[in-house]
Amino acid sequence: MKYRNPIISGYNPDPSICRVGDDYYIVNSTFEYFPGVPIYHSKNLANWELKGYCLTEESQLKLKGCRPSGGIFAPTLRYHNGTFFMVTTNVSDKGNFIVHTEDISKKWSEPAWVDQGGIDPSLLFDDDGKVYFVSTTMDKNGMQAMFLCEVNPFTGERLTESVVISRGCGGRYAEGPHLYKWFGKYYLMLAEGGTEYGHMETMLRAENPYGPYEECPFNPILTHRDDMREEIYSTGHADIMQDHNGNWWLVCLGIRPCQEKPDRVLLHNLGRETFLTPVTWTEDGWPVVGEKGLISLEMDGPLPGSEPKPVNHNFHDDFSGDKFSLHYNFIRNPHMENYILNSIKKELILTGTEITLDQVDSPTWLGIRQKGFETVSTVNVSIPKAIQGMRAGLTAFYNDSYHYEIYLTVEANIYKVSLAKHIHDIITVTSSVEIPNGDNIYLRIVSDKTYYRFSYSLDGEHYTEIGTGLVVGLCTESTKTMTFTGTYIGLFAENGQSIFKDFNVLVLD
Repeated sequence: MKYRNPIISGYNPDPSICRVGDDYYIVNSTFEYFPGVPIYHSKNLANWELKGYCLTEESQLKLKGCRPSGGIFAPTLRYHNGTFFMVTTNVSDKGNFIVHTEDISKKWSEPAWVDQGGIDPSLLFDDDGKVYFVSTTMDKNGMQAMFLCEVNPFTGERLTESVVISRGCGGRYAEGPHLYKWFGKYYLMLAEGGTEYGHMETMLRAENPYGPYEECPFNPILTHRDDMREEIYSTGHADIMQDHNGNWWLVCLGIRPCQEKPDRVLLHNLGRETFLTPVTWTEDGWPVVGEKGLISLEMDGPLPGSEPKPVNHNFHDDFSGDKFSLHYNFIRNPHMENYILNSIKKELILTGTEITLDQVDSPTWLGIRQKGFETVSTVNVSIPKAIQGMRAGLTAFYNDSYHYEIYLTVEANIYKVSLAKHIHDIITVTSSVEIPNGDNIYLRIVSDKTYYRFSYSLDGEHYTEIGTGLVVGLCTESTKTMTFTGTYIGLFAENGQSIFKDFNVLVLD
């Protein structure tokens, strides 16, 4: 059956997959965003639905002061004897930890911290009852390596000493280890080359979990570093699973370039997304991934469930519900008293504080991942009380140093619609238009692969454009420090209260 990649669009990196019967689950990294570690569910591996999050309480996920692209790195999801286990790293807290639940739709346990450092932890439940914990960390000489120990997955207690089992296959930044037991042997899959354009997956195997490991003779088993089609880049950080029909699959992260192909500019703004590819095996037991290590935007494979359905990435919220949509994220740990849903009036009331979008903090902001290049986002905004200097509006947001926003404000008792940009250390208002009042103003962002275009309307039908922002300003490759996230379309308020109605995001590609 044919299906489309990515299977989970928008910023959803570092996928880990597990199967329970004929149900399939994927989790992803979330970094500084809250709640943490989304859980997606599927019956056919091609159509995925967001079901919840592993980390929903501040006690599970402390993000205060978390740097951009800090927080939660690379989760692994596993299921054993009726219990789900998710292991990950909070690089802004105490490191590696495990949470568990018997019901994936309910609250997960509090973190069980593991006394083995590094990032990208993974678990293997062996046939003999032992539970192996592997992560990427530094040895006493400062050299990167994969360390292995045995743990109690419920308490995090380390039961054996941590020992080095691999230093990779020669690629830089060997990390993302997943340890499996297949065909009576132990397989160790690694992400190497860095999570940029040289990214790749390598495979090793051994008779014993502690090694010695032999390398796959045709490593890397997955990479797009030399792919001339230029549709997908940076494939890696993968996980492999066998479906309930006996077929094998690999999920990995990858990026789609946001510039038009003739420009040959290596940029992406949607973040690292989740891709799927079939896996076959050689006679001597090595995996062959996709098209000899390549994947495509359209692929064919023996999907385990029904025919894939077209994916609708559109989002609509008329604020008539009594709970926030699962698709919303907040920046770090939110102050929920500043977010009020009035389901009777179908409105969202945001109370902005002195914390702004430009700070490494928790502004009054909520957003959804941008899931396509060509989008149209609109919202109705009102200011019930004019406060000088307040801002309330719609933003294309990457992080505190990279965002564009169109918003309502009050200056010298005059209502205005303004466009502001923050790129690197440049913060400026590039356009400002006086409006009669602050009631029921429609704001719109239209995006493609080159520009974000910002406009407003007084009646919801006739829009006036007030400026543009280049997509390159919100691209991972353009940031002042290494970042791992993607662009959100969000609502925000600063220094005053505002009312939002009818938030819509159309994804046209």
